[in-house]
Amino acid sequence: MAYAIIHRFPGATKAQYEATVTAVHGGLDVLPAGQLVHVAGEEDGGITIVAVHDSKESWESFRDSTLLPTLGAGVDGGVTGPPEERAFDTVNVLR
Repeated sequence: MAYAIIHRFPGATKAQYEATVTAVHGGLDVLPAGQLVHVAGEEDGGITIVAVHDSKESWESFRDSTLLPTLGAGVDGGVTGPPEERAFDTVNVLR
């Protein structure tokens, strides 16, 4: 079952988002293994990201092996502080 994560970074800018995604994905047009969808946009003075992974385990692997270590080390020009997070098992993913 696919697993969706919503991250909201209040106060983040498009430039900070781009620096962060480049650092954790390896580029703006690259999806990490197991990620099916990545959507981001500016909203109410911040950035919201929606990512869909092929499973909760895939998300947890990416989070624990790549995302958290990279953010913990700091990304030059990237987002600061933890996001507001919501996650859920999906019932349908259309592409």
